Amino acid sequence: MTTATDQWTARWVPTQADFDAFAELSGDDNPIHVDAEFSARTRFGRTVSHGMLLYSRLWALLRQRYPEHRHAVQALMFPNPAYAEEELELAFAPGEAGEVAITISRVADGAPVLVGQCRLEAGR
Repeated sequence: MTTATDQWTARWVPTQADFDAFAELSGDDNPIHVDAEFSARTRFGRTVSHGMLLYSRLWALLRQRYPEHRHAVQALMFPNPAYAEEELELAFAPGEAGEVAITISRVADGAPVLVGQCRLEAGR
């Protein structure tokens, strides 16, 4: 693993096609994620991302950076919605014993949409 000073970020713009594909793959076709007409009548006003789609994107980036590590555990909170076509910043702060603090925030207003940590272990 790395030291706590090895923080890094990435940017990503999820699309409605991403939401739809994740819904089909996962079976989570809740209309808040895939139905624009339904979502327009909710407090969000539009479709919102699946929380695990957000984490899956984080995990893909972690796997690129640490290909010889496996996922041990994660703890996640989703305090705000992430919307299609809005840019997100994914931030990683590796710490001790394989712990990685992770955050995804909306670039437009800085609101966090995922906050948590995961632990990586050596070996596949």
